[in-house]
Amino acid sequence: MVGMTVIEHLLIKQKESPEATGAFTRLLTELIVAAKVISREVNRAGLVDILGYTGRINIQEERVRKLDDFANHTIMERMEKSGQLCAMASEEDPDLIEISKEYPKGNYILIFDPLDGSSNIDVNASIGTIFSIHRKVTPGEEATLADALQKGSKQVAAGYFIYGSSTMMVYTTGSGVYGFTLFPGLGEFLLSHEDIKIPERGKIYSVNEGNYNYWDENVRRFVDYLKESDKATKRPYTSRYIGALVADFHRNLLKGGIFMYPADTKDPKKPHGKLRLLCEAAPLAFIVEQAGGYASTGYERILDVEPQELHQRVPLFIGSREDVLLAEEFIQGKR
Repeated sequence: MVGMTVIEHLLIKQKESPEATGAFTRLLTELIVAAKVISREVNRAGLVDILGYTGRINIQEERVRKLDDFANHTIMERMEKSGQLCAMASEEDPDLIEISKEYPKGNYILIFDPLDGSSNIDVNASIGTIFSIHRKVTPGEEATLADALQKGSKQVAAGYFIYGSSTMMVYTTGSGVYGFTLFPGLGEFLLSHEDIKIPERGKIYSVNEGNYNYWDENVRRFVDYLKESDKATKRPYTSRYIGALVADFHRNLLKGGIFMYPADTKDPKKPHGKLRLLCEAAPLAFIVEQAGGYASTGYERILDVEPQELHQRVPLFIGSREDVLLAEEFIQGKR
């Protein structure tokens, strides 16, 4: 029902599961509070001393912006106290984040990108927070790396918050995709997009064409194909690229199309692509498949990739099912 709060929605979903204990609902409730705090800071970022760099370099060898750092610590501090997590993993931290001994532990692990698209902060473009939730799979109270290194198909839930002209939350627990928009006057996320379905085919392609010379020949042929005129196949496609994964994905989820970040064949630092499997590709793949779309490395379904390390990178082709399947045909040399 449009206008329902996200908490009401979570409670209804909880009642539908006879085994639900409320722990998962409490976990997401705390994450929503953290996102509201981040949204507030994003909206006033130009008015306070929060833009710019901290001077720290993250695990990806990227300079960490102040707002990145704020978002990361907001989520960690809020979620650690929830009592529902056994550990966390963040794009900004090199290792698994343990829960302090002073707080109770739960059976979930949270993996997140605290502020995706942070290069857009200074120009007031859309940015977001991406999250993935898994159940603990190892015995004992303490989490191990194995609890984080699970295939995307094992996710309990995934979602993102997008901080744009409005703040939205989109999430799935494996039974449909739902979008909620933050109503500032109430301070509540209200259901605005019920049971989101991505079109089977779109008219948009999203890719950083500045990297064209770094792609292999088959990827270049696919992008060239999308730009060719052919009424029979409804081409050319329209190019749209914001430069923030969550923002580009969100647009294509609603309108259809394909987002691509291929491997950089000529860059030794990014031979497997730039995007992180666990905190970016897998959660968005879970969402898009629940909406009827598809996500691939070009050779393999993203949700079937076996993680080997916490900050593993993968190529990503994600969006409308027919578009991604077509991309696979080109990449694998079948067309």
